[in-house]
Amino acid sequence: IPEGATEITSDMLPLVDLDEAEIERIVAAVPGGAADIADIYPLAPLQEGIFFHHLLHAGSGADVYASPTVVGFDSRTLLDDFLAALQQVVDRHDIYRTAIVWEGLREPVQVVQRHAELPVDEVALDPLGADPVDQLMSLDGAWMDLGRAPLIQVHTALTPGGDGRWLALLRIHHMVQDHTTLDVLLAELGAFMSGRGETLPEPLPFRTFVAQARLGVRREEHERYFAGLLGDVTETTAPYGLLDVRGDGSGVERARLNVDLELATETRKLARRLGVSAATVFHLAWARVLAAVSGRDDVVFGTVLFGRVNAGVGSDRVPGLFINTLPVRVRGDSSGVRDALTGLHDQLAELLVHEHAPLALAQQVSGVPGDAPLFTSLFNYRHNQSVPRTATEGGGTGLEGIRTLVNREGTNYPVTAAVDDNGTDFVLSVEAVAPADPDQMCALLHTALRSLVGALGEDPDIRLGALNVLDPAGRRQMLEEWNDTAGELPGMLVPELFAVRVVADPDAVAVVCDGVEVSYGELEVRANRLA
Repeated sequence: IPEGATEITSDMLPLVDLDEAEIERIVAAVPGGAADIADIYPLAPLQEGIFFHHLLHAGSGADVYASPTVVGFDSRTLLDDFLAALQQVVDRHDIYRTAIVWEGLREPVQVVQRHAELPVDEVALDPLGADPVDQLMSLDGAWMDLGRAPLIQVHTALTPGGDGRWLALLRIHHMVQDHTTLDVLLAELGAFMSGRGETLPEPLPFRTFVAQARLGVRREEHERYFAGLLGDVTETTAPYGLLDVRGDGSGVERARLNVDLELATETRKLARRLGVSAATVFHLAWARVLAAVSGRDDVVFGTVLFGRVNAGVGSDRVPGLFINTLPVRVRGDSSGVRDALTGLHDQLAELLVHEHAPLALAQQVSGVPGDAPLFTSLFNYRHNQSVPRTATEGGGTGLEGIRTLVNREGTNYPVTAAVDDNGTDFVLSVEAVAPADPDQMCALLHTALRSLVGALGEDPDIRLGALNVLDPAGRRQMLEEWNDTAGELPGMLVPELFAVRVVADPDAVAVVCDGVEVSYGELEVRANRLA
């Protein structure tokens, strides 16, 4: 859309099919009208899913994807500089000036505004109340209006105690940000705050990625691939029987576990020797755990795809939601672990070709009924990069005197497992709702990894389903402690025990048959009569 345009026509919008009436509705939804609209295009694949869950919880006041972060500042000056830098980042990138418009349209669209002012609200904390960070986190405002750009909210507060420190609660909606975007944001904030803003490269538009996601691979090719992979899957893979994928993030418990350094080293060596990635090994270990806790040999789970591999030059410095979640299927009933690993390696490679397919498409071509989810657990393998250091660590990043105190992300899935690859070691983390126990699931994944690595080195033809997921303590608990049901019995015969029960509680139900109940007292009378 040319700058200065006072009217928008369909020929200015090559990525979306809108009629004149729809364009008028979009223009009416933007405070500045047509003159403040820089672009209009459809949602990216994962944005579609997140938007669905946003609408699903409309009116509830909770939005699991309005991710909160609490940041601490040594002074008000630092806070003001930070907010000014954040506004400059918003001015630079189209995704941060984007709102979602959907009412009266055939499909939701994202509208890039030419200007979007960062909303900042200052609040007063109770000096006698709870922890200041907890007070900020409890503020109303978890729900975000996706129709208003930027999709960022900021609440600031002076910490009680007179030390001059300030807090800021930032909510940046997942519709406009993923993990790489956060790294880009931190780097640019540091550049502006240290006076290096002019050295930043020319910003690249998010629309390029949307175009590639929409136009790169034909829908028919996506359908053919996922129908071949999932067409005969007729049942949801649900760990612990958890079937609800419409959660709001409440009730989630979290656990973390470091992988033993020796096991981590052996995992990397084995992966290199077999010509696969460590990520593939962890995916297979997770499949084994999932089979154990869902009671299935044939499992499907969602894997988080980076989304930037085929997104073009410079995509690593473009803010926006590039990631996607797509299904992985692992059968552990017959093949050996080596064949299972090779098959999974090929599947993950093929999945990259379809990394921008909508999850809804994969669901539709599977054999699972339309009202049931295909899977209810996610697996996320993350290659962690170094992030700007704070003042306590030095480094001159421009963010000295600023600390992240709380950073909370959520998902609508009841079970999410993640592996953080830090270059040398691995960290496992699980977020889950009851009855799943995240500490137990971390332990299961660690044991499954150890069993898998050992089998690949010593007995690669062993079935995947035969690998242990319980460590010795877990096996002892399940097979011995939970089965230790012995109890002392009174030294009386059954008729004597019955007589004692009759005296103690004659009206208690003793027998039920075909809906007829007989009490202990009545059964005693009948038995005596028969005798």
